[in-house]
Amino acid sequence: MTRGNQRERDRERAQARSGGKGKNKDDGLTPEQRRERDAKALQEKAAKKAGQAAGGSDAGGKTNKK
Repeated sequence: MTRGNQRERDRERAQARSGGKGKNKDDGLTPEQRRERDAKALQEKAAKKAGQAAGGSDAGGKTNKK
């Protein structure tokens, strides 16, 4: 039995399993625009986390009231 095209078949099957979703690097942004977008997202994430930390130790939603 020859298995010359096994690697190609496996790649096709793997892509079909993942639904063909891969990282889409062509989002229409320049590298500078992408950096700005990512920096803004990181700042928002840090602000949200800081807000939760300032809210107290009950940020997890668990309470010990008896």
